[in-house]
Amino acid sequence: MFEDIKKDATTRMAKCIANLKEHYKHMRTGRANVGLLDGIRVDYYGTETPLAQVANVTVEDSRTLMIAPWDKSMVPAIEKAIFKSDLGLTPNTAGTSIRLPLPAMTEERRREMIKVAKQEAENARVAVRNVRRDVMNELKEMLKEKLISQDDEKRAHEEVQKLTDKHIADVDAVFTEKEKEMLHV
Repeated sequence: MFEDIKKDATTRMAKCIANLKEHYKHMRTGRANVGLLDGIRVDYYGTETPLAQVANVTVEDSRTLMIAPWDKSMVPAIEKAIFKSDLGLTPNTAGTSIRLPLPAMTEERRREMIKVAKQEAENARVAVRNVRRDVMNELKEMLKEKLISQDDEKRAHEEVQKLTDKHIADVDAVFTEKEKEMLHV
């Protein structure tokens, strides 16, 4: 019975880390990254469609993204979607392809982005701790209903705490990696 609870907790904590990594993919660093445009939706014949489904997005060099729409008539809609996004990028259209030059990040902007990344990491830590709290409450209920003994509950608490510590360390590692990436010039 506890194994099911532990497996569920592990899955939920892993989702917290995956969610953090997903947030980090959309954060701008000094280099061009295709994941930067994942959140952009384009008006494709009246339907909001992800950019990746209407165009091929590639990294041309370390500071430039190249967007090649599959339908040539989509170029203005893609430009409009990029302008509408809060990325602060200006597309350069050359015929049927769009180049997105990424401006160099200033030191001050990098520090701001690190603060945002740190806040996202803290949110992930809180989410992991919330999973721990839910599991602990579930264990208390099981003890109250006499489904497990006090010794089993104590062992389960220790295992859940170890699991929590491991996932918090994983969150810290992901943040440290992102911080290095942002500080790299």
